[in-house]
Amino acid sequence: MEIAGFRFAAVNAGIKKRKLDMGLLVADTPAVAAGVFSQNRFRAAPVLLSEQRLRRGACQVIVVNSGCANACTGRVGTRDARRMAGLAAQALRVPDRLVCVASTGVIGRPLPMDRVASAIPVLAQGLDPRSLDDFARAILTTDKGPKVASGRIRLSGTPVRVVGAAKGAGMVAPHMATTLGFVMTDAACEAKYLKRVLEQAVEDTFNAITVDGDTSTNDSVYLLASGRAGNPPLHADDKAGRRFRALCTEVMRELALSIVGDGEGATRVVEIVVRGANRDAARSVARRIAESPLVKTAIYGADPNWGRLVCAIGNSGQDFDPRRVSVDIGSVPVVRGGVGVGGAERRAAEVMRRPRYAIQVDLGSGRTTATIYTCDLTHEYVRINAAYRT
Repeated sequence: MEIAGFRFAAVNAGIKKRKLDMGLLVADTPAVAAGVFSQNRFRAAPVLLSEQRLRRGACQVIVVNSGCANACTGRVGTRDARRMAGLAAQALRVPDRLVCVASTGVIGRPLPMDRVASAIPVLAQGLDPRSLDDFARAILTTDKGPKVASGRIRLSGTPVRVVGAAKGAGMVAPHMATTLGFVMTDAACEAKYLKRVLEQAVEDTFNAITVDGDTSTNDSVYLLASGRAGNPPLHADDKAGRRFRALCTEVMRELALSIVGDGEGATRVVEIVVRGANRDAARSVARRIAESPLVKTAIYGADPNWGRLVCAIGNSGQDFDPRRVSVDIGSVPVVRGGVGVGGAERRAAEVMRRPRYAIQVDLGSGRTTATIYTCDLTHEYVRINAAYRT
């Protein structure tokens, strides 16, 4: 998979055993760029550095490592993030201010900078426009496999493409983005417009998923535009601008759903749809259902225990009339008027055995709909996280 104006590389630097663990993303010339970052109060050094540098709306290089988050590492972590960027700038002969960094992995451990320093020149020598898949593998932690997506449209007769790579399987409940995501386009865009596109697309994609209810210290999603498509620069939410934003949203949604589907130990993906409320209330109720351990274990067991659903709805902190609430599992009504529908459990259980389905809730007091994607909570999730460092 290629995207005009970008090259990629990946190596095993020795941060992890026998796996690709460092990646390099390089634009041929400085790209228009935007990013969204974790709102966790414990924000990793790479997040702080990259957020600061992206305020200029430009980036040419992102150097990434997995296996070590460089989070909660104090002044040493700040120094290492800057050095990591500086080494990449030196190897590629670009200004420091155009280099961002991203890290993922175990929190609280310093980066093995001797290995990082040795790997960066090798990465710089190995850049290739066809190496996105290798880059996507280098950013993984507990993921089962790489996550890439692409899409294409024509704007004023000009073909425009968007591609992306992401990682994430656990510690996923974004409050801006999720884990790590890198989205690139060959479209020409102005910086303020690109940032607005990213923020709007993230809200209904990366910000609409949850695996376990935990927001990481390192969450970062980048959107870079090379301009190589040669289209008139996009700068407003006109017809062309809306079509481009829709394309970015489509690619990001595919990446986000692949994260939920690859959730640690996950066997099912469930779409939680809440309507009949204002946006904030609908989103709050949807997220409460999606993050309820009792609901998630019921999903794992294909148990149509609608009592767990109404309890999660009632615990959301939102104001509604229980007598107006309805719940469907797939197309099977299980609650009407706040009361269970008799004889529905067998058909609902059949739906819940599917690898993917929807749970739909109507609060009966508004017109807005919100959607959150979640997965089940399994024995395997507990096993993975009980031994994450050991």
